[in-house]
Formats: sequence, C-alpha cells, structure tokens
Amino acid sequence: MTFTLGPRATAAGYKLAAFDRIGSTNAEAMARAREGERGPTWFVTTEQTAGRGRRQRAWSAPRGNLASSILEVMDVSPAVAATLGFAAGLSLESALQKLSLEANMRRAGADPLKFTLKWPNDVLAERQKLAGILLEAEAVAGNRLAVVVGIGTNVIAAPEGTPTPATSLAALGVHVGAEELFTALSEAWVEFRGIWDNGRGFADIRKAWLEHAFGLGERVAINTGTATVEGTFDTIDESGCLIVRNAEGKRAAVTAGEVYFGAAASVGAA
Repeated sequence: MTFTLGPRATAAGYKLAAFDRIGSTNAEAMARAREGERGPTWFVTTEQTAGRGRRQRAWSAPRGNLASSILEVMDVSPAVAATLGFAAGLSLESALQKLSLEANMRRAGADPLKFTLKWPNDVLAERQKLAGILLEAEAVAGNRLAVVVGIGTNVIAAPEGTPTPATSLAALGVHVGAEELFTALSEAWVEFRGIWDNGRGFADIRKAWLEHAFGLGERVAINTGTATVEGTFDTIDESGCLIVRNAEGKRAAVTAGEVYFGAAASVGAA
C-alpha cells in the first residue's frame, strides 16, 4: 500500500511528498520551505531515523509507524501559528476515532477506544501516549511564516521508558496501516485547518479541544524549567495557555512545560 491523500485534501490543493525512509519529515519540510516551497504539502514516511520531539528529544519512527509533517506558509504571527497545534490534535483524534470505530465493527463486543488530548502536544489512548505533535515556524521571503506541524503516531510499536507510558494502535487491537491512518488524517486536517482559519476560528478549536482534553479538573503539576506550578487544570485560555487554579482559587497561565497529572503530579512536582 502507498501513501495517498484523501479526496478532500486533494480537492483542497494539498500536495504529497512520501519517502520510504527519511531522517526527519519536519526537517525535510522546513528545508523545502527555505528553498521556496510554499505548500500546502504533506511529508510522510513509515520509517524516520532522526526525528525530534519537544525540547530536542529524539523521536524515532520504526518502520510501520507514521511520521507525518504538514508545511503551510502563512501571513500570521508566531503566537497565532502556535495555536495550530490544537487543530492538529483534533485532526488526529478525529482520524483515530474513525479508524478505531471501523476496527470495532470487525471486533464484535470490543469496547470503543477513547482518545484524549494532553496539553500541549500529545494524543493519548487509554491514558497512554499514542502520538506527539511538534510545531515549528520560521520566517521566509515576503515577510511570511513557514509553519511545519509534525505528527508522529505509534502504529505498530511504542517506545519504552518514556515519562508518560506509551502505547501503539496495534497493542490496542486497532490493526491499520500507517498509510490508511495518513489518508484519514489528511482528510481531518482539511476540516480542522479550515475551522482554525489562520487563527480566526481558534475559539471554536479551543471549545472542541476542551471537549477531548485529558486531565481537565484534575490535579496537575507543570515543570516550566525554572519553576513548578501546581493546582487544578482549569482550562486553556484564548491563546492556548494552560490555566492552573491553586488551592486559594487564584489562576495562573502556563505557556510551556512538562505536564504531570494525578498521582504523577507528585513526581513532577518533586
């Protein structure tokens, strides 16, 4: 099976660059942007050897997993571009939900899987990490912004020893290929990218994201690198910051950090 865009993505003018094996789809997408590529273009592979997650952590994709990056060049500020990551999470959640429901039809009696979105950039299944999202942006000619959203999904295998326990679709009993998942993702992206609308529709994205948010109302600890913020996960605000409410009812906005929920919050706060 080969990678193909969904019909809505093709109709919307998206392009596709597929690789049998590559170092990093995000790096390739940004390199193409520097060379003049303006997209929108998907870069995909089932084997990534030098991928990166947040804070420059290694994120490899063994053959059979899905590494995908979408390049779009926009007339938006970096702060607005950052909110596109929430649309990416919703796109992947929607694609996964569709495929898992189809898998359930083939597995009579199986309970439906629940996929949730963990701030700022993870997609979870059964409280375990299934996918990570990495958004990068860089100024290009014409005073525009090249935005690359990388989405790495554990299709057949998951790493061990991660801060948040990880899983794969195969381990969850959803036996689909990376190519099938990508087609569904490219279709969902058209929908949620359209709702986001260069940031103008972030209020609707925010509302939808909160409906799928992991840990909402739970105890949370965020290690920002310089301090630890503890309290209850209250919401995300109009710019995508995580809002934490402490025991006295005061609310604090967190822009970035390592997030720990529930019992893990004690570890994260240590």
